[in-house]
Amino acid sequence: MSTGDPHGEAVAASSRWQSLSAGRDSSPKRIDEFYACDVFDQRKMRERLPKNTFQAIIKTIESNSKFSTDDAEVIATAMKDWAVERGATHYTHWFQPMTGLTAEKHDSLVTPDGNGGVMYRLSGSNLIQGEPDASSFPSGGLRATFEARGYTAWDPTSPAFIVRGKNYATLCIPTAFVSWNGEALDKKTPLLRSIDALEKQAMRILKIFGTDFGVNSVGSTLGAEQEYFLVDRNLYFARPDLVSCGRTLFGLVPPKHQQLDDHYFGSIPPRVNAFMAEFEEELFRLGVPVQTRHNEVAPGQYEIAPLFESTNIACDHQAILMETLKKVAGRFGFFACLHEKPFAGVNGSGKHNNWALSTDTGVNLLDPQDETHTNTQFMTFLCAVIRAVHIHGDLLRATIAGASNDHRLGANEAPPAIISIFLGDMLTDLIDQLESGKPNRTLKGGELDLGARTLPALKRDSGDRNRTSPFAFTGNRFEFRAVGSTASVAWPNTVINTIVAESLDFIATNVEKSLSEDAKPEKRDQVVRKVLQGLIKEHKAIIFNGDNYAADWQDEAAKRGLPNLKTTADALPALQSSKVKTLFKKYKVLSNTELESRSEIFAEKYITEISIEAEQMASMARTMIMPAAIKHQRNIAEAVGATEGVGVDSSVLRGELEDFVEMVCVLKDRIESLEEVRIIADGQTMMQCEYCRDQIVPAMESLREIGDQLEAHVEAELWPMPVYSQLLTLR
Repeated sequence: MSTGDPHGEAVAASSRWQSLSAGRDSSPKRIDEFYACDVFDQRKMRERLPKNTFQAIIKTIESNSKFSTDDAEVIATAMKDWAVERGATHYTHWFQPMTGLTAEKHDSLVTPDGNGGVMYRLSGSNLIQGEPDASSFPSGGLRATFEARGYTAWDPTSPAFIVRGKNYATLCIPTAFVSWNGEALDKKTPLLRSIDALEKQAMRILKIFGTDFGVNSVGSTLGAEQEYFLVDRNLYFARPDLVSCGRTLFGLVPPKHQQLDDHYFGSIPPRVNAFMAEFEEELFRLGVPVQTRHNEVAPGQYEIAPLFESTNIACDHQAILMETLKKVAGRFGFFACLHEKPFAGVNGSGKHNNWALSTDTGVNLLDPQDETHTNTQFMTFLCAVIRAVHIHGDLLRATIAGASNDHRLGANEAPPAIISIFLGDMLTDLIDQLESGKPNRTLKGGELDLGARTLPALKRDSGDRNRTSPFAFTGNRFEFRAVGSTASVAWPNTVINTIVAESLDFIATNVEKSLSEDAKPEKRDQVVRKVLQGLIKEHKAIIFNGDNYAADWQDEAAKRGLPNLKTTADALPALQSSKVKTLFKKYKVLSNTELESRSEIFAEKYITEISIEAEQMASMARTMIMPAAIKHQRNIAEAVGATEGVGVDSSVLRGELEDFVEMVCVLKDRIESLEEVRIIADGQTMMQCEYCRDQIVPAMESLREIGDQLEAHVEAELWPMPVYSQLLTLR
């Protein structure tokens, strides 16, 4: 932890790193030599398992069939042997409880052999099922404190992997986590259920179009872009708010921050680049296919983005990415800040959730192809998403609700709280054509001539992108841009899968009613278009291709009947609606009890985070800002006394003193106001959420306002914490 002068220590650490790195070998390693070396993937299973066992596990992965106890023993032994060869001493059932983080309990692979020695062992039962204590994880009322039994169940579709650290290597086995009654206590179980629901309905659509031949499964795919800040650890430990809340509760934006747009895609600082290289190397070893790294808009802000994978594996990899990010950052003297809005006045961080649909044969069902107006199957899947988002916009908003994301949504850096869909010129034109009859044209983008002989002509897309849209079509996928940077992506994708499954079910059912099995393609397309035309007329209000930041969009959205749920307290009640309960129950994703527990957990988390921030803020104001302000006040008073003592007029200085004394009094009053309201009375959690929104948050904003005013007046040497100009620039 930092002591003395954290700014000086941060500068010294940066300089020290620069000098140490100057002589290092900077030759990058060949990624293909170590990619997925710490993953027990299908290639390693093929090498180590008997043919019949390998075929059994592949059949389980691809078609959800069960495998025998004997197969489990063989797989466990092979996995153990591989892990031990890689240096593992322990194994853990790695799961994702409702904390939004990952959890693990390490058990030794070593057991006494009965002869005074030891042997390595992992049984089939150990592989398939574990029993961690479930009483200390969030359950939202599903479990009483004394009801401790919970089960973890191996997910064979997500490969086991080895996590390494100094003097340890642990075999991590991805698992689901359920209660003794089988109720989901985690993020993975509902996600897997939603994947099953989506597959069932998508296969019905393929069967209608006769494109299901050779297709065994359809699933959603995901590529989640992760934004984050890097802060020097010396400065981080000198900010109690960053340590306990993940964001700054006080702080003035420096004169220069992001106004010149010079950070986005700018040159990456050497220390940061070295961190990124090691970070990516660890991810590659774990089979995480990251592809892109770059500076983001705000100073000190960066992004890493992976390639698309099946949603279940992508969600696991995203959790691994966040853990690895924080771990590796520490080696380079950084704190990796994932909070959605760690610094007021500059852009916050999100996690763009790129969602698509793909068959197991590699066909992207959201790829429009060249002559899109002839691709009725694509239009069917597109219209299903339009209907899903329109009907369940409030549910989508609730999936990304949280105290931290409230600071980001609605600012001119992130999508607003109003959920709408951007389609672009080409698809909007097709939707208009389809609503009126049979589409007969597809808008083309053409080519761009750049006017220089040495530059190639560029292929221009048929429409621009819209970075202000919360749910935008971006060529062959939908990008849900409102997901927060700290969030697990499992829950938003569970919801997207489920609502799209419902709409595919709606379309398939209505088409099947009017279509005979021997119908010709022309008749089939006619029936499908009729269903889609009715769907478009009813749900096209969700389509908005304009500026989502514009003030008049809020008025227009209200006219269209689109909800504007600005805060978490406004959004969470959607989870309690009968519409949402029916949805999750019908597609067997969440029971009513499981859904109610999640509503309770999300509300409790919001309340707890606001409470922690309020207590931390009052403490910092009283024990750090107030003493610094009093010292500065005393210095001014001494200057006034000394000036007047020699007979010189000091009316200007005295006026400054009086103004400053008034600010200190305001600070005291606002500290007391926050301390009065921050105690939350017992009651229903939704009422407590509303109390946080209406009483505590405004009191915090008021205290921050005067605290930041004082920062602008107190001499720099007296200010008790690192300021933004240091936090955002020292690399």
